[in-house]
Amino acid sequence: MKRIVLIIEYDGTNYVGWQVQPNGIAVQQVICEALHRLTGERLVLHASGRTDSGVHARAQVAHFDTECRIPPDKYAFALNTYLPADIRIKASFEMPGEWAAGANEFHSRFSVKRKHYRYRVLNSVHNSAFLRDTALHIHASLDIEKLNAAAALFLGEHDFAAFKASGSKAASTVRSIYASQWSQEGELLVYDVAGSGFLYNMVRIMVGTMLRIGMGYAELDTIKCALENPSRENAGDTAPAHGLTLWRVEYDEFDTERILRGSTPSPAGALPQTP
Repeated sequence: MKRIVLIIEYDGTNYVGWQVQPNGIAVQQVICEALHRLTGERLVLHASGRTDSGVHARAQVAHFDTECRIPPDKYAFALNTYLPADIRIKASFEMPGEWAAGANEFHSRFSVKRKHYRYRVLNSVHNSAFLRDTALHIHASLDIEKLNAAAALFLGEHDFAAFKASGSKAASTVRSIYASQWSQEGELLVYDVAGSGFLYNMVRIMVGTMLRIGMGYAELDTIKCALENPSRENAGDTAPAHGLTLWRVEYDEFDTERILRGSTPSPAGALPQTP
């Protein structure tokens, strides 16, 4: 039995999210069907986490166990022949024996150390024909200094209960945020956030709250209040899904950023520092 890891890129526009749902086509469903056609096996595909309807991924991580003899690095090439153009397998490899079983068993969800998300906002008079599905368009002026002042308040360990949507079943709402910063590329404002994990809709509510501050409709105290009094009504709106992308996932065993640049999994314990 081999444990195969996939690094997956997808445009979430046409999907109900990562996880199989009764109300539409999910990314997980499409890949599982492709795996069945390829291997003849009904495989269980585990991911680093769910993404909502309309959310994208640059580096989703998933794994499955198989008896198939296809070389691990060839799954990416083979699966891409069966998958639609808006889902691509960027890399595939086998998790070595010492990480595939036993006390230190690798699991794409439970072994995550850090997750990175990116949210993009097009701050322009008119929307873009090319960015309409991957960036939120806001024509009102946004103050990036205010946005970054707001983003800095999320750093550290906090109770993020005010920044989760109803329906979240997390046992704890405490999370650690390691990076939280806005940058600007012309009319495009980009928010990068890294954390130990995220609650249901957490990043989108964080962004929605910051955007109100950036437009001058709310003060920085809004975030302070929401963190000190963690109730949903103390935070802002939920930003639309299409501006959000799962950008990078880090494990002890590997970092998707390095895999996408052509590296191979490194020895356990070699987690690099977040830049």
